[in-house]
Amino acid sequence: MSVTAAKGFTAAGVNAGVKIADVRDVALVVNQGPLKNAAAVFTTNRCQANPVIWSRQVIADGQVEAVILNSGCANCYTGPQGFQATHATAERVGEQLGVSAGDVFVCSTGMIGTQLKLDKMLAGVDAAVAELSNHGGPNAAEAIITTDKVSKMAYRVSPSGYTIGGMAKGAGMLAPGLATMLVVITTDAVVSSEELDAALRGATRTTFDRLDSDGCMSTNDTVLVMASGASQITPEANEFADLLAELCHELAMKLLADAEGSAHDIAIEVSNAASEADAVEVGRTIARNNLFKAAIYGQDPNWGRVLAAVGTTKAEFDPYDIDVEINGIMVSRKGQPDQSRKLIDLAPRAVSVKVSLNAGSHSATIYTNDLTHEYVSENSEYPS
Repeated sequence: MSVTAAKGFTAAGVNAGVKIADVRDVALVVNQGPLKNAAAVFTTNRCQANPVIWSRQVIADGQVEAVILNSGCANCYTGPQGFQATHATAERVGEQLGVSAGDVFVCSTGMIGTQLKLDKMLAGVDAAVAELSNHGGPNAAEAIITTDKVSKMAYRVSPSGYTIGGMAKGAGMLAPGLATMLVVITTDAVVSSEELDAALRGATRTTFDRLDSDGCMSTNDTVLVMASGASQITPEANEFADLLAELCHELAMKLLADAEGSAHDIAIEVSNAASEADAVEVGRTIARNNLFKAAIYGQDPNWGRVLAAVGTTKAEFDPYDIDVEINGIMVSRKGQPDQSRKLIDLAPRAVSVKVSLNAGSHSATIYTNDLTHEYVSENSEYPS
């Protein structure tokens, strides 16, 4: 179940020809209330797509009636014509639903620098409105994928009875500032916009923002959460935040598992750091090291690549008091070899790398994948 798992939401996914024929490429999710509370986080890339610029204005008052999404065109660096296309799309949704365009969130994903086919997009809006249903979540999730091999959905039901559901897309450019992702999350809990904002920022900080597939940051990243209040259940703040973080983690792991061309999913856990920021910096630096990523692809447990990457950071540690463990095997302890790397089996997809800085009590986990021939091929052929 997806964004329609929570009460008070309808959705649709249709083929409008924005991308290619016979493929769903326009999705619509509508909050039927009674609440229309919402919160969102966006890419931190200074180069931002027109839908991000528009949606930042929409979310300013914490109210969203609907979100319209398209794949096949990022509508980024398309000038005034591109922004007008975003505006026109929101206007069309507003007209069809009888709501203000200023309460319509817009998201796009696809190639940068190509104009959105506005005639097809508007026709897609009409078709999506006509197909709205409380079972339309899976079709909507399918409509937002680009290089993804599968659609991504998840949901949680709280012990008290309210539901959180979500859909996501993303398979490349997965780096902080969220990843090249579009994520829509819905809940029927009674939650204010301010509470949604706090919970969402806390959840993304340790899930989507810790996903670093290839070190590349998108122009269109958006995570939106909407609350309908239809369950009439008001959750305790920490309980809701924890459940939302759990859902975000599941979606983030689905993005990682579908990363372009990847053969291994790698969890890099940095512990005993002087600060959380140090742990994140070290983990992210390892995740972005091409020599390390290539070694994992080649099933070579070259722990020297790990230590060489750690040494380029500004984190606080003694370079000769670091421990490295790969898939449960302690390969380096306090700057010296420990167990034989021959004991490590890198054939399975899941890889665990643990680095202890022995400098404090803080920790963080960064998620990445290996660097493969398929990744290079897919991205060299992407515009074709």
